[in-house]
Amino acid sequence: MSATATTAVNKTKVHLFSGFLGVGKTTALKSLIAQKDPAEQWVIIVNEFGEIGIDGAVLADNGIPVAEIAGGCLCCVAGPQMAATVAKILSQQRPHRLLIEASGLAHAAGVIDELSSKPLNEDLEIAAVFTVVDPRQFVNDDYAAQLLYKDQIGVADVLVASKTDLCDAATLAAFRERAAKLFPPKAKVVEVNHAQLDIAWLDIPVTAKSRYRIAVPADLAEGYQSQGFTFDPERNFDGERLTQFFNDLPALCEGLVRAKGVFRVLDTWVWLNWVDGQWGANQVAWRRDSRFELIARRFDADAIAARLQAALE
Repeated sequence: MSATATTAVNKTKVHLFSGFLGVGKTTALKSLIAQKDPAEQWVIIVNEFGEIGIDGAVLADNGIPVAEIAGGCLCCVAGPQMAATVAKILSQQRPHRLLIEASGLAHAAGVIDELSSKPLNEDLEIAAVFTVVDPRQFVNDDYAAQLLYKDQIGVADVLVASKTDLCDAATLAAFRERAAKLFPPKAKVVEVNHAQLDIAWLDIPVTAKSRYRIAVPADLAEGYQSQGFTFDPERNFDGERLTQFFNDLPALCEGLVRAKGVFRVLDTWVWLNWVDGQWGANQVAWRRDSRFELIARRFDADAIAARLQAALE
């Protein structure tokens, strides 16, 4: 086996668990711990917003090492402390998995950025990221408008709807409809009672294909084609070339209906959305890859791919 392959095998898989206060993140972790393979080594990091950690005490009685970071959200006050804590864990042992429960006030994207930066990324593999939500909050426009909430939803690979036993049928239907429209789409959307997770979800594949087909709405099923493209998250796009690409889209695609993407530009992540003849941009929390999707009557997928490649720095 080559040195590169050995390094990849020995990397610790890190899972971030995010979500608003009180949605059941600690309970979700406990449900996974109860299913853990005794042969696997796990370490848990718990971040509390208050000065005294409570969740760590709840999780510590299971034989799994628990490290606490108290006094702030992971991406700001406790950011350097988290990096130092993770580095210390990796220097003392090489667990199979590192599970991080973020404070309900933590910007999840900042945590992913920290874990993806050198030197931590040399020993860590960002595996499935979980965000636990209360569907009653998820369908509430006041919550949906909050940047912190958008951040936590956007960064997730697995979206977990907890407390479903407290939701009526209309709320669950609204949750399913909104979750299905999320962009980028989630690797998995699940509904659970009492935050009970399936341990198999930890190994949900999160590596995207370079090209993929996206679902076309039923009202556009006849006569329209769709395509999705993904790019290495380490590569930056040139902002001017990307802007020109979006300006040129109507000429590149006959009958353009929808075009949207998330792109890394100048080491920040932006969402570009073309709809009704115009497009706009916003910062987003997604970190898994740069990606672009479109629906139109006709287009040359290879030509679109070439233009996107040309927009990379």
